[in-house]
Amino acid sequence: MSTALERVRAAYARIAQVDRPEVWIGLRPREDTEAEAAAIDARTAAGERLPLAGTVFAVKGNIDVAGLPTTAGCPSYAYRPDVDAPAVARLRAAGSVALGTTNLDQFATGLVGTRSPYGAVRNAVDPAYVSGGSSSGSAVAVALGLVDLALGTDTAGSGRVPAAFNGVVGLKPTPGLVPTEGVVPACASLDCVTVFARTLPEAEHALSFLAAPAGRALPPLVQRRPGPWRLAVPDAAQLGELDEGWAEAFGATAARLADAGAELLPVDLEPFTEAASMLYEGAFVAERYTAVGAFVDKHAGSPDLDPTVAGIISGARDVPAHRLYADREKLSALRARALSSLGDADALLLPTTPGHPTLAEVAADPLGANARLGRFTNSTNLFGLAAVAVPAGAVAGRPFGVMLIGPAFTDDRLARVAALLTSPPLHVAVVGAHLSGQPLNGQLLALGGRFVRTTTTAPVYRLYALDTTPPKPGLVRARAGGAAIEAEVWRLPAEGLGALVAALPRPMALGSVELADGTSVPGFLCEPEAADGAHEITAHGGWRAALDALAHPDAPS
Repeated sequence: MSTALERVRAAYARIAQVDRPEVWIGLRPREDTEAEAAAIDARTAAGERLPLAGTVFAVKGNIDVAGLPTTAGCPSYAYRPDVDAPAVARLRAAGSVALGTTNLDQFATGLVGTRSPYGAVRNAVDPAYVSGGSSSGSAVAVALGLVDLALGTDTAGSGRVPAAFNGVVGLKPTPGLVPTEGVVPACASLDCVTVFARTLPEAEHALSFLAAPAGRALPPLVQRRPGPWRLAVPDAAQLGELDEGWAEAFGATAARLADAGAELLPVDLEPFTEAASMLYEGAFVAERYTAVGAFVDKHAGSPDLDPTVAGIISGARDVPAHRLYADREKLSALRARALSSLGDADALLLPTTPGHPTLAEVAADPLGANARLGRFTNSTNLFGLAAVAVPAGAVAGRPFGVMLIGPAFTDDRLARVAALLTSPPLHVAVVGAHLSGQPLNGQLLALGGRFVRTTTTAPVYRLYALDTTPPKPGLVRARAGGAAIEAEVWRLPAEGLGALVAALPRPMALGSVELADGTSVPGFLCEPEAADGAHEITAHGGWRAALDALAHPDAPS
């Protein structure tokens, strides 16, 4: 494991390499984070236990980070807090270093990740698609390996939708489990602070610090009936229209859980979807006006305000009080029906969203596209439930995610069920078209890949430019005259590596690649026969350098 200082330096190098400025609203000065990291290393060297030392995290831009402006995605709203929000402070107290604040749907109003004057946050795997919101920047920062952890918020699904779209884990704890002080509210009675990570164990570990009871006892869990995990799974008709391939992916996920020993039970999804429609169509949206409505009214027409967000918030100003009481009564009845429908199931299994829109589709219908995304997520906090969103494969090369929803304070139970869908990750070395920024890198991200580090191979390989589409190199172990070749190490779930190998075209093959530090990991090689007659590019030291040389043949060497 790297030291805190090494991790911070690697993070800034990765941020520069990826070059996705729309992810961030404010980065802390590098000298500050390096000084903080050096102090953490000194404390751990002196024997202090800091469980998150050697990690870095990002913070959604509506959560206070001392010394950075809290904008909530609106520059003219910004204020500069003197202290961290409790959630931020708890991760820092455990040894993690906060790098900065991330972009979001303005005032945490949206599930698309495009409603921001700081720019639309593009999807980590396919930039033509939305990243999901409102915690867009936080999820993408994790997905691209810029940070190890990230904080988001979730009122209607903002800690789960972007997790699903970017192939990461999103833990949405029971409302009240993590303090929301220092958070610009969307709907204060429903807001939750959430955590994003690449793996379920990492997310759980972070939540264990975020959810410290701080002097108050948590209510005891209701004991479950002995036996296998019981999962409520709706039939296809109740799921409604899904994107092409998503019904099949969801069915395959349910089958995987059944194969792992879970018992699948029927459930009536109607009270969940009916309550979901109430979040924006009913009186509860008035709480968004309570949060920032006066500011929006005062700055009407300002270029700082996203017009869709401003319209939603201003439109909630005149909701009559009697409607709120009527909706609360209706919600109470729906919650009773929903919990009754769940019975003694440990969790409700759902696709996180019904589909994944492109940036163009959201631009053409910003309200309709957003409303569709909340079909399965909107009701969770209205009902006071816990949830976890986890990757469940890929459809058309993009991540597909599911979520597990359960009663309040069953957060750990949900994670145990979700673990059935995960397995210990494996490392893989790539040297060509799967490198960061190259045409096939999205395959790694879609399969849950996480960037680990840039390195080189041991000096025993030759590199050849193969005649393939897209262009890619072939790495061959040399009998003599080899060289060190630039490589990236990525971490993949075991099933992700299996899917990658199954789709690997000839002459590519998976074999053991020896790295500069003497270790060996699985990596992409090519069959030696493919190098016969191919142009050797070993002297360039790597695929990127070779591409640059081919693109600029007259440049001085």
